Amino acid sequence: MFDGVLQRFAERTPASVMVRGLLERLLNAERLDRWFESTREQQYTRQILFSSLVGLMLQIVCRVQANVHAAYRESNIAASVVAVYGKLQGVELSTSQGLVRLIAHDAAELIDELGGQRPERLPGYRILYLDGNCIAASERRLKPLRDSAAAPLPGKSLVVFNDAHGLLSDVFPCADGHAQERSLLGEVAETIQANDLWIADRNFCVTAFLAAIARRQAAFVIRHHSGLSVKPLSALQPRGRTSDGELFEQAVQVTDAEGHTWTWRRVVLRLKQPTRDGHRDLNLLTNLPAEQADAATVAELYRDRWTIETAFQKLEGHLHSELNTLGYPQAALFGFCLALVAFNLYAVVMAALRAAHPKAKVDETVSEYYLAAEIARTSEGLNIAVEEAQWDVFSQVDQVRFCAMLLALAQNVDLKKLRKTTRGPKKPRTPRTKHTGKPHVSTAKLLAQAAASSGRSP
Repeated sequence: MFDGVLQRFAERTPASVMVRGLLERLLNAERLDRWFESTREQQYTRQILFSSLVGLMLQIVCRVQANVHAAYRESNIAASVVAVYGKLQGVELSTSQGLVRLIAHDAAELIDELGGQRPERLPGYRILYLDGNCIAASERRLKPLRDSAAAPLPGKSLVVFNDAHGLLSDVFPCADGHAQERSLLGEVAETIQANDLWIADRNFCVTAFLAAIARRQAAFVIRHHSGLSVKPLSALQPRGRTSDGELFEQAVQVTDAEGHTWTWRRVVLRLKQPTRDGHRDLNLLTNLPAEQADAATVAELYRDRWTIETAFQKLEGHLHSELNTLGYPQAALFGFCLALVAFNLYAVVMAALRAAHPKAKVDETVSEYYLAAEIARTSEGLNIAVEEAQWDVFSQVDQVRFCAMLLALAQNVDLKKLRKTTRGPKKPRTPRTKHTGKPHVSTAKLLAQAAASSGRSP
């Protein structure tokens, strides 16, 4: 399929070649710089190309380099590291958002061409999970932060997860770390399309947002917040049981700020075990027709909301999504958005694996942690050994041929090496009642005492 050294890498580390091929296809320098010039608002190119900035930050996000300074030392950027930091702090939020949207759109097209979509949870709807992410506190490197005892927050964002493609398809960044997530819902509402199904936690249970979804011929399943007033139109009716508890349902009425009255459904799941907050009842509001989604289906759809929380865990665990050395909001949010871009590249790889190994249950068995670790481990050798010109094949072929190459590489992946490590059920934590008055104990002595009490030799 390839020539020389690249073919050997394709046979031994095909996943790494897939990711490098996707980088060459979707994030090649010429394309990125052309896109930046057509979309930028105020920031401009002087010494540092936008593509150079993206390449440098992806090295950090993918854990190839530890920080900006280390990545800069390995780069070919002619400007000073001070200029690099200056460029980072000037990246416009619209640029960060636009890059995520661009790559998510391209990745979705590739996944469709590969035939690697995930099974539909509710036919006829595009399921979108919405959640917020607050970037962790940064270091106090900036002068205004040095005498602050409070943790400095460089920003937050709302992120949208497209269930069918497994992509983080949109982001709504905000530089104000203290901003309420609900203040960004107006921007989200502008993106709603007919037949979307939005699923979110109760923080997003806002009348204006729910009404905006309904007006655009879309649907929602959102946990009911007590701050949203509803008028019950009927008593709770039993709707059977699930493994989590009993189901009930009733019709409710909601009036928006414009005086329009909406009739929706409230599904109540009376849990066997309380939530972490101690709640026994899970109240869900939805405008899905009962003939399309009964109470059990609504509860199941909401329960799968953990999908986007799992995506955030992967961003933190597999990628370096929050760089605490970047105090300027624009820089920190740019780094976070590039982590979303990297996540979407991995999503294409997972889609190719699903298409190439249809019987393997890839989503349940393949560890994306091991996948990311393999790519990080082999990427440097790949970049050194393979001539730059050999990668041109990925950007020059048409879409059909490119996807055929991804499928061929995916078929070479040894899924056994990427298999998730399964564990048994969690055991209850042992109460820690001994040695409460001591600052520390000797592990060796405790092991010897345990061995002596059990009659075994230490």
